[in-house]
Amino acid sequence: MYILGMESSCDETSAAVVEMGEGVRAIRSNIVASQIETHRLYGGVVPEIASRAHIEAISRITYQALEEAGITVADLGAVAVTAFPGLIGALLVGVNFAKSLAFSRKLPLVAVNHIHGHVAAAYLSHPDLEPPFLALVVSGGHTSFYRVTDYTEFCEIGGTRDDAAGEAFDKIGRVIGLPYPGGAALDKLAYEGDPKAIALPSPALGKDTLDLSFSGIKTATLNYLNGMTQKGQEVNRADVAASYTYRIVQAITQKAELALKETGMKTLVLAGGVAANSHLRASLEGLCRRLGVKLCMPDRSLCGDNGAMIAAAGYFRYLRREFADTSLNASANDDYNV
Repeated sequence: MYILGMESSCDETSAAVVEMGEGVRAIRSNIVASQIETHRLYGGVVPEIASRAHIEAISRITYQALEEAGITVADLGAVAVTAFPGLIGALLVGVNFAKSLAFSRKLPLVAVNHIHGHVAAAYLSHPDLEPPFLALVVSGGHTSFYRVTDYTEFCEIGGTRDDAAGEAFDKIGRVIGLPYPGGAALDKLAYEGDPKAIALPSPALGKDTLDLSFSGIKTATLNYLNGMTQKGQEVNRADVAASYTYRIVQAITQKAELALKETGMKTLVLAGGVAANSHLRASLEGLCRRLGVKLCMPDRSLCGDNGAMIAAAGYFRYLRREFADTSLNASANDDYNV
């Protein structure tokens, strides 16, 4: 069956057509309208501007997704949309558009948790993947471990107590003058520096917990940068990028190892925007190789927000007949129940 997936939780407007069924997990189209250039002027996402940009793009890219897939609305079996969590104004654009389309064409409407969508991206890159497995979602808003026991059953077992790894990367990238989005530029610059040049605290909390905290390493890095400025000394940006990246990746890998040992899972799924980070991917590859664990990562093109991952996640809720009605609303919260 063909499912139209719609994503508008932050600053990417996306519509995709995915074909799902017995032995089939194929992307037929995946259109993403990026707002990076718009928000680069402000050094971060401006919610009101993001919402307006979604309104301008959503109809156009939906038609484009259908055309590229070579189908019409009449060929769709369902419409899936991100309903939570995210920026409320941005989410409302996608939810209301999807509701209008689904109910005008009498199509089943499926509300999708954005985090579940990121994990579902792995199903598209690894067609043989199936639960149970351990999922690690690392993004601008989340750094969490989930025990995934079924396609729609997630149990969070650990994660950040404050900021997310993606936000931490972007923040320091911006402070040292890297172009927006700072995380992607920081990833590249880190290869040019010494990861042991600057002593920074680990975001990993304790030995017996899966939790992390990124506020401390951000503060320590900002203090280092301010101290260098006050002393009139030049900052080696590459060393900052390398040391900062090393400590964050080391902490996440440390907790991933603990989570694998505690759960006994033999498969680890890495998902979310920061799953595209080359240092994190390499570190987890090494960990899984050492532990004899299968590592499944979405293609880099599917790590960021996109409609294909929402369609894939929506398919499994469709199979359980978990349909939304006209009362469907958006929510900024993770624990929203649809």
